[in-house]
Amino acid sequence: MKIIDLRSDTVTRPSEEMRRAMYNAEVGDDVFKEDPTINELQEYAANLLGKEGALYVPSGTMGNQICLRVLTEPGDEVICEKDAHIFNYESASPAALSGIQLFPVEGKNGVMPEDKVEEAIRPKSAYYMPRTKVIEIENTHNRASGAIQPMESIKKIGEIARKYELFYHLDGARIWNASVATGINVKEYAAEFDTISCCLSKGLGAPVGSLIAGEKNFIEKAFRIRKSWGGGMRQAGVLAAAGLYALKNNFKKLSEDHEKAKMILNWINSNPSLEVEKAAVQTNIIIFKPLILTVEQAIQKGKESGLLMSTGKKDSLRIVTHLDVTFEDIQEAISRMEKIFN
Repeated sequence: MKIIDLRSDTVTRPSEEMRRAMYNAEVGDDVFKEDPTINELQEYAANLLGKEGALYVPSGTMGNQICLRVLTEPGDEVICEKDAHIFNYESASPAALSGIQLFPVEGKNGVMPEDKVEEAIRPKSAYYMPRTKVIEIENTHNRASGAIQPMESIKKIGEIARKYELFYHLDGARIWNASVATGINVKEYAAEFDTISCCLSKGLGAPVGSLIAGEKNFIEKAFRIRKSWGGGMRQAGVLAAAGLYALKNNFKKLSEDHEKAKMILNWINSNPSLEVEKAAVQTNIIIFKPLILTVEQAIQKGKESGLLMSTGKKDSLRIVTHLDVTFEDIQEAISRMEKIFN
């Protein structure tokens, strides 16, 4: 029985063509900034995102945390949505690594109300309070079923950030999905932010790596932080080659993942044993509630039938479509779900 793994888009494996690009990669010592493939990736990404520079880092968590470290000082505060990845899934790194705290604002489908964001900003005169320094948003939003941040909201929150002289950071781990789904160029999204972190190892299918981008001065500081946190890699061009291949060849394929997700979403929405907020599912992530089984029971039954699902929230399941599942796999997954949930 074929295992259909829908736990995450991080479970993808390099294609034969990607492996060939990795095998043929020209390499050097990146700590000396002499790896030509990493340099090419960083230049390509900076141009793609419309920023002065980009830096290749081992993971999305490191990418976000380097950005926050550069933009803040100990005792500062970062405003984010309450279901944000930096708040829920990065092991309290803001506090542990940078001595900063997060102020979570409740949003709808991951989108923070502008008035609530402005209310959360600390008055500069209140020396006894943490200092608000950064506003952070996530696009697409993982815990909100891959919902896309509307450009109107992004711009309005950006105006608030500028009004109060705050930095504006984008966790764009899946910004590629947002761009493909909306037709808005990633450069247009990135232009609204001081810094951005984006992943290569999710829907794009690379085995390792993320990118951060911003002004030249920011990249210089980020380079030093990356080294101090153990992220200074040597002949890592073999990894960067996979990222380059992914950006050049797999970017537009993300639309197929969105189509696959819609197929599963429509079936879930029609099943009275399941509950889903259909409007939130806009890309490749589906978070839904089982009504006749616990999350643990559903995951176990899925394993027994060769369908792997993960936990979305405490009471919800999560399914993510990706490169390594075909449309035929999706049809088979639906057939298996019918047996699990009916």
